[in-house]
Amino acid sequence: MVIERTLQKLGFNEKEIAVFLALLRRGPQAVRKIAAEAGINRGTTYDILKSLREQGLVAYYHQDTHQYFVAEDPEKLKTLLEQRQRQLEETKKELVDLIPELKSVYDKSGEKPVVKYYDGFKGIKTILLDVLSTMAEAPAPKEYYVYSSADIRKYLYQDFPNFTEERKKRKIRVKIIALGEGGKVLGLDERRWLSQKKGAPTYIITYYKKTAYISVAKDGTPRGIIIEDAGLAQTQRFLFEHLWETLK
Repeated sequence: MVIERTLQKLGFNEKEIAVFLALLRRGPQAVRKIAAEAGINRGTTYDILKSLREQGLVAYYHQDTHQYFVAEDPEKLKTLLEQRQRQLEETKKELVDLIPELKSVYDKSGEKPVVKYYDGFKGIKTILLDVLSTMAEAPAPKEYYVYSSADIRKYLYQDFPNFTEERKKRKIRVKIIALGEGGKVLGLDERRWLSQKKGAPTYIITYYKKTAYISVAKDGTPRGIIIEDAGLAQTQRFLFEHLWETLK
């Protein structure tokens, strides 16, 4: 099992591993016997052998009228890994150069709203991580707005309990309009209460060009969406700022 897991980490699938190990165990074999040993049909086995040959892990020769395949020394696996590492480094350099162009394409596509859905506590953590990363790239002042619902608040940080500390480390400010009782100032934040008695079914975060909505299903599972739409976010900010001033 250790061998199989390691070969999978090198990028081989189960059938490729079965064929390669069959050759290592049995030595030179015809396709028919390799297929039987690996438990794979002959056509697929032949295609796999061709792929392994191209990677330098299998060789073949003819004897009489038959073609035999043989595994190369397993040391070749190290050579293959080194080649892939070099290719990854080259790809990384190419990608770094391409990022500005790709971001340009992405920014143009931003004219169309994008909606992303998330479920469960891990999904809510993803939304919170997006708030931090997006605000890190936003121009100053780095501040976002929240409608904080007492009904939702307790579900937010189960998978990300140190969110507030991370926000403060990055010097990101937040203004909060609390809907319902509870909530307190924790640093680099301001809070005003719209109502201290009744909560709301949705927690809303407006940050840079995005707006996130978080709610809870009947079974108690949190869920959320992120809408990437600069116009919507701008409208939400306008409404928030107007309401904020009335709550002085």
